[in-house]
Amino acid sequence: MGIVKKFRIKSFKKKNSIIEFDKVSLSFGNRLILDNISFKINEGQIFGMLGPNGVGKSTIFNLITGLVSPKHGKIKINGEDVTNYPIYLRTKKFKVGYVPQYGGFFSDLTLHDNLKAISEIVIDNMNLRKEKIDFLLSKFELENVKNIKAKFLSGGQKKKLVIALSLLSDPKLLLLDECFAALDILTIKMLQEIIVNLQYENKITICICDHQARDLLACVDVAMILSNCKIVAQDTPSNLVKNINAKNAYFGDSFKFN
Repeated sequence: MGIVKKFRIKSFKKKNSIIEFDKVSLSFGNRLILDNISFKINEGQIFGMLGPNGVGKSTIFNLITGLVSPKHGKIKINGEDVTNYPIYLRTKKFKVGYVPQYGGFFSDLTLHDNLKAISEIVIDNMNLRKEKIDFLLSKFELENVKNIKAKFLSGGQKKKLVIALSLLSDPKLLLLDECFAALDILTIKMLQEIIVNLQYENKITICICDHQARDLLACVDVAMILSNCKIVAQDTPSNLVKNINAKNAYFGDSFKFN
């Protein structure tokens, strides 16, 4: 495993944006969720989203995947307007992977059979399926639990499994929803290292939303704060925690990082 963000990748990172929100607004009934927000996620970046409950972090993931559509504005992936593209097309054409906060696996199947079932959908070549499954079992150190039903795995093992399932289709963009929730300190550290290694080794662009601010800031290049339907601040972790708008909206005065 690698060391969690020994340094931030900034100046030498590709500047091509893989995700772009252009003046996006969304309401559920009379409740405004996102109000004219614009931001970009650059290729190869680990990008974080923070904010209070109900502020719209998971909604942004749903907008990226196509589960919901904006009321106003455009969403671009790799520079192409995908606002009206269906879920399957975004996943297949742009290789978007998604790791949900809860579930994401078949509870009554073994860990190995979960990987086998999804591989049959996303990988045509049978030999390549086996090769990819064996690689992921080794990469995430899951060989010793591969014949255990998913519902009996530990929290960390379940999270490893869901990430492994998402990697079967070789995503270029990976969305991690509340990935640190309800995990112990050692498991969080393990997951942070996995995320950083996916960036370094697999060149995957990663977007994380979570309430665990310190855990998220430890492994991202850039993060933004959402509050009252708006983006109130966006910067590197060290700069973000000093930002007065971020302090007022989310961190408070007593929050310390590093």
